[in-house]
Amino acid sequence: MDLKVIDIKGKDTGNKVSLSDDVFAIEPNDHAIYLDVKRTLAAKHLGLHKAKEKGEVKASTRKVKRQKGTGTARMGSLKSGVLRGGGRMFGPRVRNYDISLNKKVKAIARKSALTYKANDKAITVIDSINFEAPKTKEYISMLNNLKLNGAKTLLVLDDQNKNVYLASRNLKNAKVAVASDINTYDILNAKNLIFVEGAVKKVEEILLNK
Repeated sequence: MDLKVIDIKGKDTGNKVSLSDDVFAIEPNDHAIYLDVKRTLAAKHLGLHKAKEKGEVKASTRKVKRQKGTGTARMGSLKSGVLRGGGRMFGPRVRNYDISLNKKVKAIARKSALTYKANDKAITVIDSINFEAPKTKEYISMLNNLKLNGAKTLLVLDDQNKNVYLASRNLKNAKVAVASDINTYDILNAKNLIFVEGAVKKVEEILLNK
């Protein structure tokens, strides 16, 4: 698949970039996508929830009532989970929600996501982008020129660019990532992908070497 390359003003540069069929035109694997998106969302779950259990509550350990003759269940101390202020029975504990996934499965998932975007004609390729200062209005102007303002976009860079990142940071629907850091969730979560020309080759090199 060939896509024309435009500049940040929306004008055709006359160049074209060829998208590899092994990355942007495979048979999508929906289950791989599901697993990789699940892994990404699980990694965002910090798992810091914690409730005090019986052994962690600070309270008197004296016996609340006599063992027999009350007609009710026995009770050892004020730490019991059935009493107000007692420990939580089977409460949440700090845990790690990370899910391990094979590298090849993650690569297939990203290829599948990119294929869906290519099929939807939701990929735009620009020749380059470089701001002299991190100004949000310049980033908005670029989106307007590309007729993507208001849409949820993912800009994929070939290398780190601090000014571009800072310029997009205040925009709710704009995300910037380096080619080596994009994941299946971010690709599918964006309505349109904007690739810097050099980032296309980097993404293909990364995914074809998995």
